[in-house]
Amino acid sequence: MRPLLTLTAATMLTAATAALAAEHSASSTCDYKVAMAMVDKAMPMNFTGDADADFARLMIPHHQGAIAIAEIELEHGKDPMLRKMAQTMVAKQKEEISSLEHSLAD
Repeated sequence: MRPLLTLTAATMLTAATAALAAEHSASSTCDYKVAMAMVDKAMPMNFTGDADADFARLMIPHHQGAIAIAEIELEHGKDPMLRKMAQTMVAKQKEEISSLEHSLAD
């Protein structure tokens, strides 16, 4: 009878761990969905016919979305390599947004 209790305890622990992981995952999933919706909404619908201006106008919200997604990884993620990548992305995407905005101001 003892092994059955151990199996039951292990099953309950696994179920509890899975429930916590699902809750954590659901939170990040919700955040990712919000970030993607924001990117979709921010994309310009009217093109100018100027390839350079249209490129910059499209890339700015794209990069802002990349920052939002990377920040979600930093908030919820555990993998050290992915977290480092997310930190690097945030910095680089901010630099590129600044350059793109500068090109539009010229």
